[in-house]
Amino acid sequence: MAEDEPRVYEIRIHGCPTSQEALALQDPIERLLCPDPDHTPPCEIPWSFTLAGGDDDASTVLVLGVYTPGGRAAQVADRVRTLVGETRNVDVSEGEAGEWEELVEQYRFEKGPRSIRSGGRGQ
Repeated sequence: MAEDEPRVYEIRIHGCPTSQEALALQDPIERLLCPDPDHTPPCEIPWSFTLAGGDDDASTVLVLGVYTPGGRAAQVADRVRTLVGETRNVDVSEGEAGEWEELVEQYRFEKGPRSIRSGGRGQ
């Protein structure tokens, strides 16, 4: 069975009492996704972060947007879940491409024909 087409997925990390604590998770998650930040492009999975309010309005949710096939997004969510531990709930759902347009553009740029690439990461 062929792997499905890439699309935007949101991996939400719940249970952060403050936005500072949520932001502190970004660096370890970045290293999980991209262990060598100085690698030659493209990144295996385009990704980005944003913050959202929690269900109880007293917590912050770190949202990791990725542009990848669904099976790969589930694998990334499992790796993030292991990284952040059992005290935080991690879920994955399909996101709105319009809200993560930079990921879609990064994917198109990095996966496009080599003749149109400028050699940069496109970020």
